[in-house]
Amino acid sequence: MKFISFTRLGRSGVGALVDGGIVDLTGRIRSDIDSLKALIAADLLGAAVDYAGTKPPELASSDVSLLPVIPDAGKILCVGLNYETHRAETKRPDAKYPTMFTRYADSQIAHGAPMIRPGVSDRLDYEGEMAVIIGRGGRYIAEENAMSHVAGYACYNDGTIRDWQRHTHQFGPGKTFPGTGAFGPYMVSADEVGDYRALSIRTRLNGVVVQDATLADLIFPVPRLIAYISTYTPLSPGDVIVTGTPGGVGDRRDPPLYLKPGDVVEVEIGQLGTLINPVADESGL
Repeated sequence: MKFISFTRLGRSGVGALVDGGIVDLTGRIRSDIDSLKALIAADLLGAAVDYAGTKPPELASSDVSLLPVIPDAGKILCVGLNYETHRAETKRPDAKYPTMFTRYADSQIAHGAPMIRPGVSDRLDYEGEMAVIIGRGGRYIAEENAMSHVAGYACYNDGTIRDWQRHTHQFGPGKTFPGTGAFGPYMVSADEVGDYRALSIRTRLNGVVVQDATLADLIFPVPRLIAYISTYTPLSPGDVIVTGTPGGVGDRRDPPLYLKPGDVVEVEIGQLGTLINPVADESGL
C-alpha cells in the first residue's frame, strides 16, 4: 500500500492512497497515531492496510498538501558512492566500507515543492536515489535478518551544493541545505515491493534522462547497509537510509550541468512512483 504524510486545515496527518483518492488514517487506527512515523513505530501498518481496504476515499489529492514521506525522521543516513558508475565518475578508489553522511530532517521537501538553490552557490546538483524506511528498530542487526526491519521504500532526490560539499573532507555542509532533500511522493510498503533489486531508477532533468540504473547495481546492498549502520548507531522506526545515486550527476559532466530556476527534476523508481520537483532560487521566494 502507498502511504503519505500531509497537512490539511493546518494540521498534519497520515493517509493511504487508494483508487479514487485518500483514506485519512489520522487518529483512525489509534487515537494517538497522527503521523506515518508513529504508525510505523506502533507496528500498525498492517492494521492500516486492513482499515484502508474497507473504507471509501474521503479526501482528494487537492484537499491536502504533501509533506516529505517521513518529515520527522530521527535519523536520515545517506550513502555516498554506492553505484560503480558514480564511483568511477568521481575517480574515487574502491572502498571496503560504505561512505556515510547525514542529512537533517528540516532540509527535506515534499513531492511538488521547489528545490532551493541557495544564495551562496550556483552549484545545486541532482541525485536520484531510493530511500529505505526502517520499520523495526535495532542494534547489531544481522544481514540475514535485515530486510525484516524495512517498512517500505520511496524516491529521494539528495540535492547537493557541490562547492560546499568540497569545503572539507566531510560531505555534510553541501548535503543538508534547506529545501534540497526531496522525499516522496509516498512510501510503498515493503510487502508490496517485494525484491527491491528488480526496480529501475531514472532521473530526468527537463524531460531528458540523466541517470539510469537498477537497484541491483548497488555496491553495498540494503541488508549490508542496515547491518553496517546499526553497528555504529541504533536504528529506530521511521529512520531513513538514502542508498546512493547512480552515475550521471551534473557535477561530473563536461560542462557541468547544475540546476537552475525553472528546471524540473524527476526521480522515477519502478512502482515507487515519480518524485517531481521544480527548482527555484532562494532569493526568488
